[in-house]
Parts: sequence; C-alpha cells; structure tokens
Amino acid sequence: MELPKFKYSPNAYKIDVFAEEEGTCSVCNNKRNLKYTSSFYSIEEPEYICPWCIHDGSAAKKYEGEFNDYCGIEGVSPDPSIQSKINIPKDSLLEISERTPSYISWQQEIWLTHCNEPCAFVGYADSEIIKPYLEELKEDIEINIGYDPEFITNHLTTNGSLVGYLFQCVNCGQHRLHADCD
Repeated sequence: MELPKFKYSPNAYKIDVFAEEEGTCSVCNNKRNLKYTSSFYSIEEPEYICPWCIHDGSAAKKYEGEFNDYCGIEGVSPDPSIQSKINIPKDSLLEISERTPSYISWQQEIWLTHCNEPCAFVGYADSEIIKPYLEELKEDIEINIGYDPEFITNHLTTNGSLVGYLFQCVNCGQHRLHADCD
C-alpha cells in the first residue's frame, strides 16, 4: 500500500516523526509497520497512530486532538472570534492542525505561512542548508526569529541547542525560517 502524501509536510517520512514499528493502529485497528512518534495534543493519548489515520483526519477526530497547535500557525489568533490576520482559508488551517504530521522542536512547533496559505515544512536547517536562501530568509532572520542575525547564520544546527526549521511557500516557492533553542 502506498504511503499517503502530506501537502504541507512533503518530507514527513524523512524527518524522524515516523518509526518503523509493527503494531495495530489505535484509530483504524489495522496492522501497520509505521508508527507516528511526534506531537499529538489530545486528552487521551493513543498508543499507535498510522500515517493513513493522520492523512484522512480520523486520528484527530477520534481523539479530538491536533498534530500541530491551531494557534501555533503564523497569523492565527487564539480568539476564535477573530479571523486569521492573513486571511488563510480555515480548511488549510485545519489541514495543518488535524491532518499534517508535526515536526520535532525544542519549544512548541510554529507553522509559518506565505501567500495566505500555510507553507510546507521542508526540514531541519543548519547554517549550511540556509546559505543558498539567505536573501529570502533575511526578514525571518533579522526580524521574526529574535536572535542576533549573525549568530543565526553562523550557529544554526539541525539537532543542537539552536535548531532551524525550513519552510517553503506552496504557491510561490519563497523559503521561510523559524528557529528555537533549548
């Protein structure tokens, strides 16, 4: 059976959020060999979630949970009466929170946006990975991240104390960067 593809996390099977582990999915009750291992925010914690139940939204529905915090999506207000500041369609926001695997981060995940839509999470980024995109990432590095720009460009890692998270706009291809530290 072909693995489901995630629009906003095209590299989901390469970023260490799924482990090859035999088991029975807590949602669909099918025997699977790929278990989700990253964030899932719910009251009840399922023992095993397969990629198919993330993709079709059945895991989020069954456990009333989120893989990515809805309010952690850039531009979304925690007040449900206030519409997204950047006019992102609610279906796209729900796809990120309920049908897209998260990524591993030090702090709570932040999902960046561009062109009025969530970006695709490309992967973890260090100083070398971001070099070709420095001009595109200039605003994120100087304004949004909150650390000294030179420090970011010289000390960003994929698994150390200061980790970079590289995103890309699904519409125009613009790269975005988020970083956090331990």
